[in-house]
Amino acid sequence: MQPDYFPPTPSVSDSEKTMSSGLNGHGPTVARAKGAPAASGAPARLTLHLGHLPSKKDIKVTYPRSPSRVDPNNPPWPAFRGYHEYSFAHATMGVRLPTILGKAIDDASRTLNEQSSEDLVVDLVHCLERMVQLMADLSGNAKLRPIVDDDEADVALWNKEIAKYFQGKDFMNAPWLFAEAYKYRRLHECFSVSKYWKHYDVFYRQKCDTFSRSAEAVFELSMRFAEPFKSHENLPENEKLEAERLMFLELTQVCLWGNSTDLSLLINMTEEQIKSLQSTGGDHLAATEKNILGNHLNRLWETVKSLRDKTGGRIDFVLDNAGFELYCDCVYADFLIQSGLAKQVRFHGKRYPWFVSDVTRKDWEWLANTMVYGHLFPKASEVERESLRRLGERWKVGNFYFRLFISGLMVHLQQYEREGKWVYEQHPFWCTGYTYWDLRSEAPDLFLHLSRSDLVFFKGDLNHRKLTYDCAAPASTPFEMAIGPMASAPGAPRICSLRTIKSDVVVGLGDDGDLIAEKLDKQEPGWKISGKYAVVLLSEGRPGEKVHFA
Repeated sequence: MQPDYFPPTPSVSDSEKTMSSGLNGHGPTVARAKGAPAASGAPARLTLHLGHLPSKKDIKVTYPRSPSRVDPNNPPWPAFRGYHEYSFAHATMGVRLPTILGKAIDDASRTLNEQSSEDLVVDLVHCLERMVQLMADLSGNAKLRPIVDDDEADVALWNKEIAKYFQGKDFMNAPWLFAEAYKYRRLHECFSVSKYWKHYDVFYRQKCDTFSRSAEAVFELSMRFAEPFKSHENLPENEKLEAERLMFLELTQVCLWGNSTDLSLLINMTEEQIKSLQSTGGDHLAATEKNILGNHLNRLWETVKSLRDKTGGRIDFVLDNAGFELYCDCVYADFLIQSGLAKQVRFHGKRYPWFVSDVTRKDWEWLANTMVYGHLFPKASEVERESLRRLGERWKVGNFYFRLFISGLMVHLQQYEREGKWVYEQHPFWCTGYTYWDLRSEAPDLFLHLSRSDLVFFKGDLNHRKLTYDCAAPASTPFEMAIGPMASAPGAPRICSLRTIKSDVVVGLGDDGDLIAEKLDKQEPGWKISGKYAVVLLSEGRPGEKVHFA
């Protein structure tokens, strides 16, 4: 190495002085020479009086940010962060997440006490130790460290995002959406680096238990749809279409309000409260439609109806919660297939436990097997059990088949490709900290895959937060603007967000949206997290256009 490769560091002369400005109005004082001790033991400061300068201006930042200035730490509108005491983010990071993690530790401890093999016990003890460390990091507001390489396909995406945008950030000053997702990724890491417990789900018991307490709503639907749907053949064509439209609108609401059962929010909810949220009776649905603040239901019907006019199409569901919500999603998809409104339905789940109740492959399989073989509802009548069994058999062993992404590749038997009408998939991107504004750049294969769909339903609050960058956009912001590239990029699919409102971001309420939000803020504090209100928002996208990647 050449001796002059590193240039010499210039020395600081004693004559150089340090100077800092203040506005206390006492006039200038002499600054001490650098290195000289202050008489009081503290450094003296040079204070300047700026009374004759123009006053400071109240400069307002223009939002939304231009696309070139948007990144994961700087959303289009101001981000919600854990230190914002006025937001749900503060309660989540300070109370809800530690509570959820505490319950997860209790679950793992219960499992530990059920083991007899020393190897399994010791390995699970190490998992618990990592969970305790995560609790200490969360409670102590530690810096966000990189994800350990545990052979998951998302490690590189996580660590790239942390390195580029979140170096030095902690749980409370990183954007809430990223910090919350990071916590669940760290929780998965507690098990994924183990030998025997890589696929353990600390939330599995909760998910099963909540579905077992949903009997009333479960049988309300199974008793109606146990037999294949039959159109009203004796009616004139216009009346038959109207009857189908009304059924579509009601089932869309069933699919929407099924999202009320979110285990990450319903930490201590009673059985009666769960039943109230899950009520699917017609009178209840008619009463709740007024609570759909952004309501594109009629536009959605016209969109879906046009698919059948084109001999049917493909509809995708980016799933949210397991259990009752997944059950409602399947009832809805069943109707779409049988009515000819869709030829194929693809379901997108998570690769590992995520945000407590999100659907994994295990949850998907458990639901159908429980419906066909299970004894989950001991108080149910024989007729009710039979209705559930028939419904499950139609989903499980009819012309409905399942395929799985493994390392990004689709593997299946030839008959599945030829006859499959339901397809289950799971892509690594769904379990990253990125919002869907970055789906096109960070998961181009997934964007291309979705661009071939005729309609993509994004279910639930988390998916809505990721679509809209989870930031403080005005309630009057059009949905298409709020979801950015997912609406404006060439090839962007038609998107429908079915979401019961459970967090601070609210968009798509129309021209009077800001007034509606302000009124609810005054009349019903907490309306954004109650699950009482919902949105059904549609983006036309740019389907059919050629997808280009930079």
